[in-house]
Amino acid sequence: MQGNAPTPDGQVADAATGNWVDTYAPTFARPYLRLSRADRPIGTWLLLIPCWWGLALAILSDGQPRWEDLWIAIGCAIGAFLMRGAGCTWNDITDREFDGKVERTRSRPIPSGQVSVRQAVFWMVLQCLLALAILLTFNQAAIAMGVLSLLPVTIYPFAKRFTWWPQIFLGLAFNWGALLAWAAHTGTVGRPAIMLYLSGIAWTLFYDTIYAHQDAEDDELIGIKSTARLFGTDTARWLKYFLIGTVSLMGLAIIDAALPEASVLALVVALSGPWAMGWHLAWQLRGLDTEDNAKLLQLFRANRDTGLIPLIFLCVALLL
Repeated sequence: MQGNAPTPDGQVADAATGNWVDTYAPTFARPYLRLSRADRPIGTWLLLIPCWWGLALAILSDGQPRWEDLWIAIGCAIGAFLMRGAGCTWNDITDREFDGKVERTRSRPIPSGQVSVRQAVFWMVLQCLLALAILLTFNQAAIAMGVLSLLPVTIYPFAKRFTWWPQIFLGLAFNWGALLAWAAHTGTVGRPAIMLYLSGIAWTLFYDTIYAHQDAEDDELIGIKSTARLFGTDTARWLKYFLIGTVSLMGLAIIDAALPEASVLALVVALSGPWAMGWHLAWQLRGLDTEDNAKLLQLFRANRDTGLIPLIFLCVALLL
C-alpha cells in the first residue's frame, strides 16, 4: 500500500492499489471479479501473449494473412480473459484450505468469506460457457485444441501436492494458446507451433519461479511444493537455463516456420524478437532478490513486456 490510503473492503493483498475492480466495478460484482483475478491483469496477458505468438508465427509460415485472423486475435483475447478467470476460480476452489494459511492469499474471496464455494462453482461454469461460445467460432482443429486444454487446467492446482515442478503444469496450461491459435489459422498443429509451445513453457518456468518465491516460507510450513523451494539459493542459475531454453526454442520455431517462404529480411527481423526477449529476461535476472517480495512481484509483472517484445518483431516481419 502507498501512504495511508484506505484499503477498499475486500481488496486482495497483492492487487495494485486503485485497480479498476476496487475502484469502478459495481460492489456486488467485485468478489467475483477478484476471484477471476480481474484486479490483477498480468495473468490474462501471460495467457494471451502465447496465443498471439502462435497466430503471428502461423501467418509468417504460410504468408497468407486473412481477415479471419483479426477475429482469431480478438477471440483469443476475450477467451484468455474468460479462461484465465475460470482457471483462477478453479484454483481458488481447490486451494481454499491452503490459501487461508498463506499471508499473501488469505484475503482472496473464498478464504476471506466474500464468496461461497457454491457461488464460485457457478461463476466458474458461467465463464467456461462464455469461453466455449467464443471457441465454437473457430475451426474444428482449434475447437479440439480448446477442449484438450481443459486437461492441464484441471490438473494444475493439484500439481504442487505431488511434484516439485508444478510450474511445468502451469506452463502446459498457460501456453496452450500457441497451439490453439496456430491451429485456428492453419487447421492443424505444426512442428513450429510445438517448439513455440515448449519455448513458452520454459518462459513460464522462469517467471513463475520468481513469483513462487513470494510464498516459499509459507509453502514450506504447509507442505506445498514449488520450483522456488526446490532451487532455493540456486534459483538464479536455473533461471539462466530457462532463459536459454526460451530464446533457443523460440528461435528454432521461427526458423522452421519462416523457411522457405519468408524473405531473409523478415527472418532476421523475426529472430531479433527472441534475442531482445532474452535481454529483457537477463535484466530481470540482474534485479533478482528472492528475499524482497515487492521486487519479486515487480519482476513477475514485467513479463507482460517480456512477452510482447517478440510479438512486436514478429508483426513487423509480417510486413516485410
